[in-house]
Amino acid sequence: EAVTRPTMRFVPTKSEEQQSVLMLHRVRELLIRQRTMLVNALRGHLAELGIITRQGATGLSMLVALVEDEGHDLIPPLARSALFLLVQQLREVHEKVGELDRQIHIWHRSHELSRRFETIPGIGPITASAIVATVTDASLFKSGRQLAAWLGLVPRQNSSGGKDRLGRISKQGDPYIRRLLVVGAHAVLRFCRKGKAAPTRWAAELLAKKPYNVVAVALANKMARIVWALMTTGKRFADSPA
Repeated sequence: EAVTRPTMRFVPTKSEEQQSVLMLHRVRELLIRQRTMLVNALRGHLAELGIITRQGATGLSMLVALVEDEGHDLIPPLARSALFLLVQQLREVHEKVGELDRQIHIWHRSHELSRRFETIPGIGPITASAIVATVTDASLFKSGRQLAAWLGLVPRQNSSGGKDRLGRISKQGDPYIRRLLVVGAHAVLRFCRKGKAAPTRWAAELLAKKPYNVVAVALANKMARIVWALMTTGKRFADSPA
C-alpha cells in the first residue's frame, strides 16, 4: 500500500556505523534510566529514616557519603548493608555512562557533519551524533520545516468553523531526537535568563509574549530547521544579530 502513496517519504537503511552509534545512544539511555531509578530508591529509603537532603548532585553526594560512613549511627547496620548495594550499583552505572559518553565524543570528533551540528547553540556532541546517526539523507525533506515536522516539533492544526487553530506539537517521529533538541533549547534559554548569553531578537520577542516552554519548543523547531540547512548547504552555523 505504501508504494501507491507518492507523497510518502521512505527512510533509507542505516549504515552499520549509524546503527552502531545509535546503539551507543540506546544503551546510554537505558543506563541513565537505571541510574535515575537507583537515585530515587536511595533517596526514598533514606527519607524513611528521616534523612533528606536537597536535590541535585551535591545532595546526592552527601547521601552517598552518609551511607559509606560506617561510623555514622543515623542508619541502622542492616539498612546500611542494603543501601550500600545501591550505592555500589549507582557508581558502576555512572562509570558505564561515562564510558559511553567517551565513545560517543570520540566518534563525534571524527565526523565532520556532527562537528558542524555542534556549532548550533543548544546542540552538543550527544545531540549532534544522534542526529547524524538518525537522519540519513537530508534530501528526503524538501525544507527544514519538513524535518521539524518529521521530528514532531510543529503544532497540530485544528479547523473549526472555517478557522485554523494551532494546538500542541504533534510529537510524531523520533522522540529521542525531539527530546534532545528541546532540552538543548531549554539550556540556551536558561543561559539567556542568567545573562550568560545574549538572546537573539527573535527569542527575546517571543519570550515577551509567550510562555517559557512554548518558546523552548519553538527554538527546538528552529534548531531542526538549521540542522537541515547545514546538511543541505555544507556550511557551519554562524550567529547573526537576528
